Amino acid sequence: MSFKIKAALACVALTLSLGAVTTAQAAKRLTVPDPDWTGGVVTCRTIQHVLENELDYKIKTVSIPGGPGVWEGIRAGDLFYNCETWPSYNPSKEKYLSEYGGDGSVERIADSGIVGETAYWVPRYVVEGDAARGIPASAPDLTSFKNLNKYKHMFKSMESGDRGNLIGCPIAAWACEDQQRMDDLGVDFYAQALGSETAHWAEIQAKYKRGEPFIAYAWAPHWIHAALDLVEVKLPPEFAWPDDVTFKYANPAMMKEHPEAVEVIRKHRLSNSQQAGMIYEIDVKKRDVEEVVDEWMAANESIWRQWLP
Repeated sequence: MSFKIKAALACVALTLSLGAVTTAQAAKRLTVPDPDWTGGVVTCRTIQHVLENELDYKIKTVSIPGGPGVWEGIRAGDLFYNCETWPSYNPSKEKYLSEYGGDGSVERIADSGIVGETAYWVPRYVVEGDAARGIPASAPDLTSFKNLNKYKHMFKSMESGDRGNLIGCPIAAWACEDQQRMDDLGVDFYAQALGSETAHWAEIQAKYKRGEPFIAYAWAPHWIHAALDLVEVKLPPEFAWPDDVTFKYANPAMMKEHPEAVEVIRKHRLSNSQQAGMIYEIDVKKRDVEEVVDEWMAANESIWRQWLP
C-alpha cells in the first residue's frame, strides 16, 4: 500500500511538474507583426534574435501591412509589440497613444534609433545632365515642386495620360497621401502606386538604367541612395514629411506579463548606418534575411549585449 501511495504521489508530482513546464513555455510565446519594408524587418529580427537566443522566447511572426491593422492587433492583444513605426505614416497613434491624445490602449516603449527622411527625388542627370552617358540636363531648375508643372510632359506615362507621373508610395496601407499632396500643391501629376517595395525599386532602377526622367517617392535610410545619384525635389514645409524619429510600442497588459522582453525592446537601438548596411546585403546582394541578421549579430555582440536585462 505504501509503495502504491508513493507511486501515485510521484505521478502527481511529475504531472504538476510537466504542467508547470508547459505553462512556462507557453508564457514565452509571442506573436508579433513582420514589417512590409526591409528596414523594419531588419530592426524586428535583431530584437527577435536576442529574445529567442538569450531569453528563450518563441516568436511567431505575422505578415501584415504596416498601418491601422497593426495598431488594432496590438490594442486587441493579438500582437505584442511593433518594433519600428514612422509617426508621419500613422494617424492611428492619435487614437491609441496617450502622448498624442489617444486612449492609452497602446503604450510607447522607446525610440528605435532610426531617424527617417521621406521626400520626392529625381535623378541628378535630369537636373545637371550626365556627360559620361550623353544625357543633357532636361530640367535644370527642377529642385522645387514649383517647377513640376513646367516639366510634366517629360514625366507622362500610359497611366497618367496628359498629367505627369509620380512613382508614388508603393503600399496603400502606409497612408502616404501622395495624390492628395499633389492636388493640394496644384501639381498636375498622377501618383502611381506599384503595390510593393520590390516593384517600386525595380521600376526606378530600370528607368535610371535607361537614362529616363522620373520623379519618385523614396526614403532614407535606404540602399537606393548609394546605388543611384538622386536629387531631392523640395516641398514647402507644410507639405513635406518631417524627419521621423521612429519608435516601438506594445500592448500594455502584455508588457506587464513580459518585463524581460520589454527591457530588451526598450534598450534595443539600431543606427541608420547599421540598418542600411543590412538592407543593402538583403535587397541588393539578394542575401537571406536570417543569414544577414545572424552575421551582423555575430559581429556586433558588444552592441547587442547592452540590450539584455
